[in-house]
Amino acid sequence: MSITIIIIIITAIISFAGFQSAKVMDDLIFYPPAVTNHKQYYRFITCGFLHADIGHLVFNMYAFYLFGQGVEQIFSALFGNNGKLLYVIMYVLALIVCLIPSYLKNKTNTSYRSLGASGAVSAVAFAYIFFNPLQGVGLIFIPIFIPGFLFGIIYLIVSYYLDRKGGGRINHSAHIWGALFGIIFLIITSNLIAHYPIIDHFVESVKNMDPHKIFTMP
Repeated sequence: MSITIIIIIITAIISFAGFQSAKVMDDLIFYPPAVTNHKQYYRFITCGFLHADIGHLVFNMYAFYLFGQGVEQIFSALFGNNGKLLYVIMYVLALIVCLIPSYLKNKTNTSYRSLGASGAVSAVAFAYIFFNPLQGVGLIFIPIFIPGFLFGIIYLIVSYYLDRKGGGRINHSAHIWGALFGIIFLIITSNLIAHYPIIDHFVESVKNMDPHKIFTMP
């Protein structure tokens, strides 16, 4: 069984436990004052295994499944026996890193809470995109595929705009920082461990892109 499937199963179990128990939700959700006042740092990680409802859970885990399987294979090819361990490390660290800006803004904000795996899923998705920048990614509700790196740019711009706009219940900041962390983690590990020039690979792939294939139909 792949690491991706194992994470999905664990996330589903904990999320369903949260649906059924307010105590589970309160104990595991990301609540900055609990970190500030009671040093409950585990919440940076545990909140990533909770979701607001079934729709939130299914959307995140479906996206994670689509990209996670590919990233697992990439990590195994690049890092050999250490690939799966590094994949888990990236996922867990992404859960933490993506929430640091939110925590710094809301250290004592008793009305702030956050949950969901979106930050870690964004890290996985962008690691995949950085390794396969020309792989087509579908636009939601539009039957057109565009190269992954263009999708990534659009995703970051939209997330930044929505984060600056504020309002709503989605932590767009976590999406942005999770995505950037996925790229940075892949660059660092590829160069230090695999000695693979991932930045050169990305640049050459984009430079050699056929401009007539920017938009493709499924």
